[in-house]
Amino acid sequence: MGLKKIIKRCKKGDLQAQEELYRLFAGKLFAVSLKYSRNYQEAEDNLQEAFITIFKKIEQYKNKGSFEGWMKRITINTALQTYRKQTVFRIVDENAIEESEEVSLREEEVSLDFLLKIIQELPDRYRMVFNLYVLDGYSHKEIAELLNISVGTSKSNLARARQNLKEKLEESKKLLRFVK
Repeated sequence: MGLKKIIKRCKKGDLQAQEELYRLFAGKLFAVSLKYSRNYQEAEDNLQEAFITIFKKIEQYKNKGSFEGWMKRITINTALQTYRKQTVFRIVDENAIEESEEVSLREEEVSLDFLLKIIQELPDRYRMVFNLYVLDGYSHKEIAELLNISVGTSKSNLARARQNLKEKLEESKKLLRFVK
């Protein structure tokens, strides 16, 4: 059955169609949820909340734009709401921002699993901004609005995330040289 039919049936409250939609997109949306969560359990909780919202608001989807993109935005916003409630962001002095140098990686040096692991280990406020800016392409202005922080705080948190990642990468390179 086509996606448009599934969406149409979901709009009518068809539980079987909702289950089909869940099976089709749960994996992709879980990956999105995991980027913004501290661990698998939290990602599962955020995913569940996102699907509840998707099913409640599916009537608002007017077949314009990507349905998957619409669901992804709901998933991201669900995870961000969790963090807003926990007030994990702290205000920093915008004048104290230092532009950090870009982290340069060669593909053969670092596995994707390792990169994802160290991104997951970033402090919440850094991970959120890093994911939104680097992985999902949001601007600092958009991030500031989403997270209810200043643009300067967004830039600062990104710079600190990059610095933190750079340090972890350098640490792992030293370990690799020691093991060899």
